[in-house]
Order: sequence, then C-alpha cells, then structure tokens
Amino acid sequence: MDNNKIIRMENITRVYKVGETEVKALRGVSYSIQQGDLVAIMGPSGSGKSTLMNIIGCLDKPTEGKYFLENQEVSTFDKNKLAHIRNKNIGFVFQNFNLLARTTALENTELPLLYSNVSRKNAKELALQALSSVGLEGRELHRTNQLSGGEMQRVAIARALVNSPSILLADEPTGNLDTKTGKEIIELFGKLNQEKNITVILVTHDPDVSSAAHKRVHLRDGQIEEEEKE
Repeated sequence: MDNNKIIRMENITRVYKVGETEVKALRGVSYSIQQGDLVAIMGPSGSGKSTLMNIIGCLDKPTEGKYFLENQEVSTFDKNKLAHIRNKNIGFVFQNFNLLARTTALENTELPLLYSNVSRKNAKELALQALSSVGLEGRELHRTNQLSGGEMQRVAIARALVNSPSILLADEPTGNLDTKTGKEIIELFGKLNQEKNITVILVTHDPDVSSAAHKRVHLRDGQIEEEEKE
C-alpha cells in the first residue's frame, strides 16, 4: 500500500438507468493521485468527467470497482459517512460560486464550520485566515453583491479551504470569469498547491485551465484515453 496515494481508483464503473436504457458513464477507470498533485481531469461533454468528479468528491458511488480516499475504501460507505468525509477531507469549488446572497465574505467562509465543533471565535479566526490566503484582506465584510466575479470565486476557494481539507476539487472554476481573472484564479490554485501542499483536482474542458496542472487526464467515452505529465 502506498501511503502517498491520497486517491486510488480500481476499475471504477458507473451505470445509470434512463428509463429502460442503461447508460455507462464510466467504463473501468483505474487511476491514482499522489498527495500534493495538481491534476486536471479533461474531456468533452459526455466523456464521464463530471461522473468521475462526483465519485472522487464522494457525491456519488461507483456501480462497480473500488475507491480509496486516504487509504479508506469510501466506495463502501453509507450516506452519513460520505457526508462526513466530504466535510472533513474535500473542499469544493464550483463554476457558479454557490455563495449565499446578502451575506458577507466572512459569513460565507465560516459556513462549513457551522457543522463542526469549532467555537464561534475560532471559526471567525479560521475564516479570516482563509480569506487572507486567497488575497481578500480588507474585503471580509463586503457582501456578495459588492464583490466582483473573481472576488466571489476567491471567497468560494476560502470557504473550501476553511476546514483544512486534504483535497481541493474544482469544477470548471473559471467558467464564469473573463480570461484575465480566470488566469489569476488558476494561478491561485497553483500557489495554494505549492505553499500548502494541498492536492488540487481541476475538472475542465478548457486547455488554459489545465495548463497549470502537473498531470492531465483525458477522458473519452467513460475511459481514460491518455495521461500527460510535465
């Protein structure tokens, strides 16, 4: 067993039933990700990359195969155990930011800590540290409608970091941003990966986003077509 492998997937398949039809979204995916990797999962629409992201993020379970996260076989976990793993081990960043309206950057960042045993005072301190790490000093009390798109995505990244997860999982994180701001956000992921040794997984169809990654995994028709390494 390689303790440096934070993610290990063995022959993962995922089959959905649409009426009487079976749709094979993943067809025997085997892949490992090391602690501290910066990986891009790429592929066109229908390639299976969103399904794979959902399994990596413990939002879904494989139909067959095994998924190990930090040496735990999470593919056998029930919904409650998966929810605990998601909150503790994985920070999610989405294309649409998913921030609460009419609340401050600080309040949005504190949100995951409401489900833990962290005191109110410590939650605020942790949220301020997370906001500082994404370059939002001085913007903590600004409400979401007072922030630019890039700033909102930085808040979303701070919220993903606040529980000190081992993995940041980002789904098309620059999809709603202009080119310049998108480049800044990708550079931020690279900085966090390097400085915090946090494992970053970018799910994207955009070559510009994937250019920051050390490894690029190309999916097609539910299978890994190729892997590129720097």
